[in-house]
Amino acid sequence: MKIAVFCGSNPGKSEIYCDAAAALGRSLAARNIELVFGGTNKGLMKVVADRVLAGGGIVHGIIPRALVEKGQQYPALTRTDIVDTRSSRKRRMADVADGFIAMPGGVGTLEELLEMWVDAQLDGHAKPLGLLNVGGFFDGLLAFIDTMIAEGFLPASHRNMIIAERDPEDLLDAFRSFAPVMASKWM
Repeated sequence: MKIAVFCGSNPGKSEIYCDAAAALGRSLAARNIELVFGGTNKGLMKVVADRVLAGGGIVHGIIPRALVEKGQQYPALTRTDIVDTRSSRKRRMADVADGFIAMPGGVGTLEELLEMWVDAQLDGHAKPLGLLNVGGFFDGLLAFIDTMIAEGFLPASHRNMIIAERDPEDLLDAFRSFAPVMASKWM
């Protein structure tokens, strides 16, 4: 199995974020799950990759050429795809991964998660989407999703397309038992 992890290129203000990234990396390696990520040597991305490699796992970086030229490529990638744009990076990650996990991060992380969710809604892909809700980081987003449902902008069944857990082990267990919601918006 291959899981794409979307997360901050910064470490965040609290140590809980780096601790969670390290725990996720250890869990991925222990379960022989290949990490697919943005391929940089920055922030939480680096922490996850470090722990996957330390546990004997595989780290597949998909990185835009511009970041390679800026010296931001993670130095010990097991597999490397250098792509032309951020958009082509997301497409490649979507094609390669069997599931997606978002950790705390900025707008890039949110954009990646939401694009995979829209793909599930419109294209009906059957890959799990997860939030590693470290310290309640995604509580506001989850509340906003509930508001979209309450106001009639999102079918209630589509909320079940996203699994939110505070612990990486619980999230990966939920991925194992994931049953896709095949409720395309256009059906």
